[in-house]
Amino acid sequence: MYSKFVSKRLLAIPASPIRKLVSYAEQAIKKGIKVLYFNIGDPDIETPDVMLQVLKNWDKKTITYSRSHGEPHLLAALKKYYNNLGYSFINTRHLLVTLGGSEAISMAFLATTEVGDEILTFEPFYTNYNSYAAVNGIKIVPVRTLAKDGFHLPQAKEFEKKISKKTKAILYCNPNNPTGTVYIKKEVEMLVMLAKKYNLFLIADEVYREFVFDGRKHTSILSYFPDIPNQAILVDSLSKRYSLCGARIGVLSSLNPDTVAGALRIAQGRLSAGLIDQIMAAQLAKVPKSYFRKVQEEYRKRRDILYQGLLSIPGVFVKKPEGAFYCIAGLPVKDSEDFCKFLLTDFNLNGETVMIAPASGFYATKNLGKNEVRIAYVLNRQNLNKLIKILRKALLVYKQVKE
Repeated sequence: MYSKFVSKRLLAIPASPIRKLVSYAEQAIKKGIKVLYFNIGDPDIETPDVMLQVLKNWDKKTITYSRSHGEPHLLAALKKYYNNLGYSFINTRHLLVTLGGSEAISMAFLATTEVGDEILTFEPFYTNYNSYAAVNGIKIVPVRTLAKDGFHLPQAKEFEKKISKKTKAILYCNPNNPTGTVYIKKEVEMLVMLAKKYNLFLIADEVYREFVFDGRKHTSILSYFPDIPNQAILVDSLSKRYSLCGARIGVLSSLNPDTVAGALRIAQGRLSAGLIDQIMAAQLAKVPKSYFRKVQEEYRKRRDILYQGLLSIPGVFVKKPEGAFYCIAGLPVKDSEDFCKFLLTDFNLNGETVMIAPASGFYATKNLGKNEVRIAYVLNRQNLNKLIKILRKALLVYKQVKE
């Protein structure tokens, strides 16, 4: 029921399925149970030492504001990073440092829509897109992808059915959170074609760009910036790439000067991203390529353990993730949220249990994802093996107790 003491917009913001079960985890910990967190993309991979050295050697006596646009050293490092990827046209004027990828997404929404407008995206999708949409007074319109297809994109006609006069943008995440899907070049080109045909913005969330497996190639929206310079927007983050989740450094990029200038005015209103965070992140240019090779190989090994382990559990359906560090798995249960609660409130194996995310919160369409979970393989291989053992046993017990 609407309360006159708060806004309808506030009440419309959904709880995060990634974090909504935290209170149950806290209760489990109070009982002496160890909880392994596979619900959230917070990796245990070590942050590059060259960044940690900034903290160890910090000698400034005052922590001041930074610039709203971003710390110059960080902007220069980001420019070099994108140039080294092959996009030599990217300059610092095309970049804005944000408070994590989250703020970049919210700024992109503000840049492309008015209150009441719509943005198309694919479900399942990163759940916080819904939160940012609610805050900005807009609607996420889902285009469904299917587990049996590895959550790859449907044909263009399926998108066109959802396009209306209120549609202002298409948003996609590649590699994808929560599915681990990596969209091929043909799929990205289809989205570019739709943006052209219907004069829509195209917002690409490329936070997991470096994490692509099995010889696949990542197709970046940056490749199409010159083709649709006024419509393409990149949302990026350093959180996952460098294990800097707590540093809260993201990026918004566009060749459209009005988009960047408008986002900068928002940034001026919140003053700046953190000074220490930015100076630490500015060391990204000194991170050796060997760091990413090791990290990618580690995530691939974790992916393989999780995938093979899930396949070994009777009744579980899962497609092999192609990138990022997530997968969506179908479980032999009717209500995955209830099962996720059960793991924390009524089950443990040798004093340990796991926290995973019910997948229904990654869908906009009612009743989809009811038997699915998202698992983030962000903990080491030993803990992943524990996860498989716990899930196998818990599903047996749950069926006896609940079904």
